[in-house]
Amino acid sequence: MTPAASPLGATPGAERSADPYLPAHGNGGYRVVHYDLELDYRVASNRLAGKAVITARAVQPLSRFTLDLGRFRVQDVRVDGRPAKFDHRPHKLRIRPERPIGYGAIFTVEIRYGGKPMPIPGRWGDIGWDELTDGALVASQPNGAPSWFPCNDRPDDKATFLVSLTAAAQYTAVVTGDLVGRRRGAGVTTWVYERTEPTSPYLMSVQVGRYDLIPLATGRVVQRAAVPPRLRTTFRHDFGRHGDIMIALERMLGPYPFREYVVVVADDDLDDPIEAQGMAVFGRNHVDGRRTHERLAVHELAHQWFGNSLTVADWSHIWLNEGFATYAEWLWSAVSGDAPADAHAARWHAWVAAHPARITVADPGVDAMFDPVVYKRGALTLHALRARIGEAAFFALLRSWVAEHRHATVTTAQFREHAARFSARPLDDLFDAWLDHPTLPPLPRIGSPG
Repeated sequence: MTPAASPLGATPGAERSADPYLPAHGNGGYRVVHYDLELDYRVASNRLAGKAVITARAVQPLSRFTLDLGRFRVQDVRVDGRPAKFDHRPHKLRIRPERPIGYGAIFTVEIRYGGKPMPIPGRWGDIGWDELTDGALVASQPNGAPSWFPCNDRPDDKATFLVSLTAAAQYTAVVTGDLVGRRRGAGVTTWVYERTEPTSPYLMSVQVGRYDLIPLATGRVVQRAAVPPRLRTTFRHDFGRHGDIMIALERMLGPYPFREYVVVVADDDLDDPIEAQGMAVFGRNHVDGRRTHERLAVHELAHQWFGNSLTVADWSHIWLNEGFATYAEWLWSAVSGDAPADAHAARWHAWVAAHPARITVADPGVDAMFDPVVYKRGALTLHALRARIGEAAFFALLRSWVAEHRHATVTTAQFREHAARFSARPLDDLFDAWLDHPTLPPLPRIGSPG
């Protein structure tokens, strides 16, 4: 820590997030343009050494600013190449540059740090970098990104990334992004990944394990998998229809928004699959040889459109991620010859009706943002919209929604305005009933498969 005569505060507004649910995460005063991360990870000791070079643009004059960073030892901070004073108190790194930064200026921050990466504790358990039995994974939604790199941890501050990660040679490192380099050294391998699409910090992920890299499916989109060798045969069966799932979702939602899709199967049990940009991570318990969890594969793939390419402007709009991904499960079920969307809607409408009407989907509150009601009732909202405007208009709406907001951030108000363009009559009553009030409306029927 660089000593200072007094604690380092922040320029007014520079330490405040715009997110009403997680105001302690994220920072104002600047927008990140690019992260360049150089990481060295030792699996046996769970130690991470990192250098982060962050390029940002000031959106107000800055004499001080902050970044989010977990429990690491920060060794050095430089702003535009000059040593800067700093104060690090988990989970904020407060920085005072030698010279004030003017409005609109592009500036760089170089941070050297290290220690044992630990997940961020909170109301959802431990989020972020986590040790496996033999390796590591990152599950950062919604606030775990600072567990492994300094960042502006807010979903609406998307940036590009270049990440190099060095690990022992017997391990495979998979990072969200396109593999652009691999260098072998004395007992180690350095993996270099580039993420050129604008990406929220929580959607960046690192997976380290003893994995085989194998094809996932053939087709227009490159689809790969990183799988423990002993699970290859079972995985090939359980994910055997993944190429068909990709084709079906592209037909309904529009082109897959990234260059490739990677599925990782960790050699540990996981409660739930993990979503990242261009990647999904499953536990070994999700691979059982019976395709028991295929709907989860659909759900995580759908997040590449809803959540990753189109990212919520803040967490109050989370139904735009989870309701849409849940509805994609129902659409695939119909396409694949299983139950039609109407059957799923009827089942889950009855399930929601059996629970107290306490959650407003459009703004569920931080305690309920991952409540199953948000997922299921969000999907029911889309089902009701489909019934109201008809098949052709509904799928045209979805495809244009995805295309017009590609790699951007979205809100519920934007979706309501967008949907109105595809309806001959106003939709305010539908959205008010399904999104703005806890009382559950009656279930409409579509009567045809997805």
